[in-house]
Parts: sequence; C-alpha cells; structure tokens
Amino acid sequence: MILGKAKRRSTSKMYQVVTMFGDNEPWWFFENWEEDIEMEETFDSFEEAQADYEQKWLTIKDQYEYINAKSNFLSAFWNDGDERWCEECDDDLQQYKGLALLQNHQPITLKSRKEFYETTNSSGKTKRCERPKQGAWC
Repeated sequence: MILGKAKRRSTSKMYQVVTMFGDNEPWWFFENWEEDIEMEETFDSFEEAQADYEQKWLTIKDQYEYINAKSNFLSAFWNDGDERWCEECDDDLQQYKGLALLQNHQPITLKSRKEFYETTNSSGKTKRCERPKQGAWC
C-alpha cells in the first residue's frame, strides 16, 4: 500500500516555489541551474504555490533595488555591488536573487497577476558571463 501511494504521488502534478542566488536570472535554466537553489517548497495545488510565490515576492522586493520579472512566475532581484569575480570571464558578475514557481521543476505557462511583472525595474548593471552555456531552456 505504501508503494501505491508513492506511485500515485509521483505521477501527480506538483508545484515548487524556488528561491535561488547566483550568476543568472531564473528563466535561463542553464545546465546545473539547480546548484543555485537556496530553498524549495513543494505544493499539491497551483493556488497554494501561487500564494506562497506572491508572499515571497513581496518580501524579497523590499530587499533589492532592481527587479526584472517575467509574466510566468519567474523573477530576478538584484542590488548594485552584489557581484562575484569570475576567473573564466576575468570580470565581476552580477549576482541575482531568483524566485520561480515551477511545475514538476519546469517553467509553467500560466501568467502571474500583472502587479508581479509590470512593476519591473530592470535598470542597473546586468552583466553575465559570456562563457558558453549549454542546456538552457530559454
């Protein structure tokens, strides 16, 4: 009976709200993007995941100067000066706090409410490493 429950759970649609910190905005999904995950929470329903995403978005936005958000629950936040040195690039790279609502660890196609992407303030430095990227889900 336990095996049956596990099997049913693995075939159901699960939603994740993920916070990340690293070199890339959360919509790039480059190879090994999971290494940037700081926290992941799993939900059985989209509505629960959406409520958690929106609460986190409101909290995170108050900690950062700049926001760039996509309409499908993918947002990047950053401050000037949040950088790390990249030996491969021989340059400083902007560091981003990412927030994503995913379905089975994939980007969703549903749109978030407008106030969560029309408030975008994407001015400022947005330097990325130019080294070759593989496995991106653009």
